[in-house]
Amino acid sequence: MALLDDVLDAHGGLDRWRQFTSLTATIVTGGEFWAMKGLVQDPNPRRMTVSLVREEGSLHPFGAPDQRTRFEPGRIAIEKLDGTVVASRDNPRESFAGHGLTTPWDPLHRAYFNGYALWTYLTTPFLLAGEGFSVVEAAPVVVDGERWHVLEATFPVSVASHSRVQRFYFGPDGLLRRHDYNVDVAGGFPGVQYVYDHAVFSGLSFPTRRRAYREETVMVSIDLSEISLS
Repeated sequence: MALLDDVLDAHGGLDRWRQFTSLTATIVTGGEFWAMKGLVQDPNPRRMTVSLVREEGSLHPFGAPDQRTRFEPGRIAIEKLDGTVVASRDNPRESFAGHGLTTPWDPLHRAYFNGYALWTYLTTPFLLAGEGFSVVEAAPVVVDGERWHVLEATFPVSVASHSRVQRFYFGPDGLLRRHDYNVDVAGGFPGVQYVYDHAVFSGLSFPTRRRAYREETVMVSIDLSEISLS
């Protein structure tokens, strides 16, 4: 569709995106969500690497300086840097059955959430051109006098993410402004995420600040830097 084509072009173009197979970003994460899950979030930078050709990712460090995560939709693992598995869980989505907003999480819950969420964020909007995604244009909205165009995407069952249906809002320049979804692994509460401070890396545009809200509370904050593609 024309709007999706314009959005992809504004972010650097699908042809350029397909020149790369992986992306690594330095991230700093905060927000109130982690405490609600009984988890401690420190302000130390971490490195997240995601595949651009399939849904996979790894976060380092995780739990200890010599540990990382290994994420894919059907399995989550925490492992040493030499590949020794510390803990793992097959079919990890099933472990969230019956969870609400304040249900405590173990490290594997957190690792799975980090994996799918950061993969989604770092591959947006190019993931919308992926196989199995159904994308339609919704009614535009006006925010502070600026007209935002809206794409509503239904994710394929094979892709792990917050919810099957998500909405993406783009400003007059075609760049992402907002991302709406329901957090199904935490009771399905609605999340509204605003993104800021786009920067260009390897010819592709990425927002470097994200703030996800539930009502007036900043649930998750993510600051990105040093994005590299290969």
